[in-house]
Amino acid sequence: MNNPFFNNNGPFKISDLVDANTNILFPLNDLIKDDKLLSDVKNLNEATSKDITFFHSIKYKDIAIKTNAYACITKSEFSHLLPENCIKIFCDNVLLLSAMITSKFYPDSIIDNNSYDLFDIKEKFKDTISGKNTFVGINVHIGTNTKIGHNTIIENNVKIGNNCCIGSNVIIRNSIIEDNVHILDGAMIGKKGFGFIPRNFKNLRYPHIGYVHIKKNCEIGCGSTIDRGSLSVTIIGENTYLDNQVHIAHNVKIGNNCIIAGQVGIAGSSVIGDNVIIGGQAGISGHLKIGNNVQIGGGSGVIKDIPDNSKVMGYPSRDFRKFIREVKQK
Repeated sequence: MNNPFFNNNGPFKISDLVDANTNILFPLNDLIKDDKLLSDVKNLNEATSKDITFFHSIKYKDIAIKTNAYACITKSEFSHLLPENCIKIFCDNVLLLSAMITSKFYPDSIIDNNSYDLFDIKEKFKDTISGKNTFVGINVHIGTNTKIGHNTIIENNVKIGNNCCIGSNVIIRNSIIEDNVHILDGAMIGKKGFGFIPRNFKNLRYPHIGYVHIKKNCEIGCGSTIDRGSLSVTIIGENTYLDNQVHIAHNVKIGNNCIIAGQVGIAGSSVIGDNVIIGGQAGISGHLKIGNNVQIGGGSGVIKDIPDNSKVMGYPSRDFRKFIREVKQK
């Protein structure tokens, strides 16, 4: 992910990013001679030979073996799952160290401070039709024929395409919104996700350097929340419709032509395929893969991957016909 919105304070030497107590598996003499400057922190998929990454879960082993990262924060038991030329940085709490390193690169991504230097929308976008008490921040672009309601704030770092309709009492930040998107009243787009690491009876906030990308022809229902990514992008695919009060957590990627009913919650880093239908009040656990053409019944709890063309219901979710048989037997 090329970060369009947050300032990168790097590069940093690898010795500046890890403390003396961290175990580094690599020829130490080579490391001392060439304490390489690292340009960025990125996920396993996107890291280059100039970046540092992290590998904390066996679910990502197929990605880890292909990473191009110069260095990787991981557990000692995962060493064999990374490329030989990748520096392995072992620690007991991978997410904690990755959060601390990300904070060094992007210190302004930890807390979502309100934007106080706002402008009345008419000062910056005289041709945009808008309601009363509507404001915009810096680094904002609004396309032609886009309409915005009352009491809405388009905060810093937002690109809105053409022919969009943004309702009243909406807050948008750190987001890219393509053409013909409707965002209904009370939606919150682009805030930081719910990410923290407990440490010494306190919670350390995880930086969120990603953004939200809503593609063409989508609709986001009233009171829905879409969190920006941590080290990735939260994506809503083309022609996908979200009902009211839907929560999309950080790093979630939803495909094209999906329909998601009211009060659905999708936890972080799950990937939803194309043409997926999710009934109201269903919950999708984090780091799951939901295939294409899947149907999930209302009130279901999904706690494992679902293959293409499946129809499931219940908690835990299972084949729909099996669920119906079980209900009839009760």
